[in-house]
Amino acid sequence: MKGTDIKRLLKQNIRDYAIYFALAVVLGIFTVLTNGVFLTSRNISNLLNQTGYLAVLAIGMTLVFIIRYFDMSVGYLSGFLGAVAAIGMVTWGWPSWVAILFVLALGLIAGLLMAIPIAKLGVPAFIATLAGWLIYRGALLLATLRTGTIIIPDKFFNALGNAAIPDIFPANSTFLPGMHKLTLIIGLVAIAWFIVSAIVNRKNKQAYNFEVIPAGLFVLKLVFMALIVAAIAWNLAGYNGLSWTVIIVLVLVFVYDFVMTQTVLGRHIYAVGGNPEAAELSGISVKRITFIVFGSMGFLTAISGILFASRLQSATTIAGAGLEFDAMTAAYIGGVSAAGGVGKVTSSLIGAILFMALSSGMNLLGTDIALQYIIKGAVLLIAVIFDVQTRKRGR
Repeated sequence: MKGTDIKRLLKQNIRDYAIYFALAVVLGIFTVLTNGVFLTSRNISNLLNQTGYLAVLAIGMTLVFIIRYFDMSVGYLSGFLGAVAAIGMVTWGWPSWVAILFVLALGLIAGLLMAIPIAKLGVPAFIATLAGWLIYRGALLLATLRTGTIIIPDKFFNALGNAAIPDIFPANSTFLPGMHKLTLIIGLVAIAWFIVSAIVNRKNKQAYNFEVIPAGLFVLKLVFMALIVAAIAWNLAGYNGLSWTVIIVLVLVFVYDFVMTQTVLGRHIYAVGGNPEAAELSGISVKRITFIVFGSMGFLTAISGILFASRLQSATTIAGAGLEFDAMTAAYIGGVSAAGGVGKVTSSLIGAILFMALSSGMNLLGTDIALQYIIKGAVLLIAVIFDVQTRKRGR
């Protein structure tokens, strides 16, 4: 393959590669500015735990963006559902697993209800979800009005957002003493899964005569990603290991990525986002897809609310405030298109990590909160401009 062909392929796939390059740059800058503190095991572990609830929302927001909508209600809905879980355990005496199941069902119902005015009545998503934002903000205040902050004493519930998974190997083992072996094993499995899925995807493209990057660049990409995953796994294994939050996020990413890339439902979602009219004419029910996507968004919002309340070990009157904007920003940074039809779950996960890395790095440097908002806004604007310009070049 000629050099010009390689450059053309890289330009065509720049949306997929740019987010990883940006993450590497951000990590490098903050590592230098903090004299290595940013990449310590403790900070990376805290960063990933803090990213958890945002990453879950970003996954759902990615699907919503793909079908050309957005959801303003998820921030306060997340806070409200976390409060419901807290009330269920503290006031009603429910076991934690009952409260979790109830909140998950409630989130699914909330998502389906949000889809009714949008899919059935033709109400613009901005108006419908803005109404939801106001409703859930009021609901959260009502739920916490009497007690204010609700402290959650349940150890199992709080472990979801704070505790690490137990190691299956003895801590005093002579093999890699002091390291969390299960974390290393999971890291190896993740590397193997990434390599196998990338190879399968490449072969599928070649079977349909799609252009792929040269074998050398493909191998370089696999090595680069394998080294990143290995470094993270080794870093965490030297501290407490992977947390339950990270495990939950990884499972969700795996499931949603599989659905979006390997199933008929995923192809229908992309088809609706690419051209709703053409999708309807081809036999795809746009209303059904809208209900599925918003129902999924509500379900993931419930998981986010659970992780957020678990992380804080409490429910507060301002829980979830602004979280919807953070989720949108993470999805945009991850490469979703404002025009719909474009976006990857895995890239949105990286976008969420990048967004939280900015916050973590600026906090370590003592950056004023006002300046942090300005920088985050600039990053969002850059991401949208990048989306617009890449779509223009594509045409």
